[in-house]
Amino acid sequence: MPGRFVLTGSANVLVLPGLAESLAGRMGLLRLHPLAQCELHCKVSRFLDQLFGSGFPTRSVPRLGEALVNRVVGGGYPAALTRPRSHRRAAWYRDYIETLVQRDVRAFSRIRSLEALPRLLALAAGHTAQLINLSDLSVPFQLTRPTIQEYVTLLERVFLLERLPPWHTNRLSRLVKTPKLHMADTGLACAMLGIDEQSLRDNRLAFGPLLETFVLQEVRRLASWRPESISFFHFRDRDGAEVDIVLERGAASVAGLEVKASATVNAADFRGLRKLREATGPRFAGGAVLYDGETCASFGDGLYAVPIRALWENL
Repeated sequence: MPGRFVLTGSANVLVLPGLAESLAGRMGLLRLHPLAQCELHCKVSRFLDQLFGSGFPTRSVPRLGEALVNRVVGGGYPAALTRPRSHRRAAWYRDYIETLVQRDVRAFSRIRSLEALPRLLALAAGHTAQLINLSDLSVPFQLTRPTIQEYVTLLERVFLLERLPPWHTNRLSRLVKTPKLHMADTGLACAMLGIDEQSLRDNRLAFGPLLETFVLQEVRRLASWRPESISFFHFRDRDGAEVDIVLERGAASVAGLEVKASATVNAADFRGLRKLREATGPRFAGGAVLYDGETCASFGDGLYAVPIRALWENL
């Protein structure tokens, strides 16, 4: 009989071996991300509307400071966030990984070294927001690069890792074409690295990449609610100009985000965004340097310095 069914799970349904039918044309796919900050704090975000059109008004807001570190370490999994102490949240994340590996990964893959996956995930957490280097990821293991590639793909299929592809255009020839690797959630990443709030405050080298991943995942979650499709990329050329996150809204418009862990912004921080603007021409909708500062200000021609809290607060 005709009917409607909701099939939920923590793995990509399309790769499950027990699914006898493809259900092509009879199934809609909806990825449920961990919660965004605006969901956690019952706020409405206008960030993408401002980035792609209306712009960001000039104003001053308080710095987040330690509160931003707490949000990065906490992540977005509701069950973890119900635990008030950081060590209990970390324990939940580790148990989640163990269950996912032992059940879901085992269900759709005849992987030989199942015990290597949590170790690989911890190593990937230390490489989040970096260009994928399979040689570096394979160093601690007695496994070949193709096997590591297969394991990374498995971790993508259970939504623990993501590859951010490079943005490209025929107008620029010296682009880096290697994807970036990102953890799917910074709370998960911090738990795998054994990092709590205090250790992250003290380790600025670790904070920068984790903050970039935090912003990427926040914007992905905001984009998942919108009726139009938004694709995500990164931009880097061989001269060192880069944009951490490129958002492409169909063929109509492109926007860029650069993420800074500092409390100040200067004109040099917009180098990559200016290059992206030149490459996209009239398609360029806007660009922002997101930072943990106090001032939302225009840097001319659709470029803005924007406090990170604009992701979940209306500035």
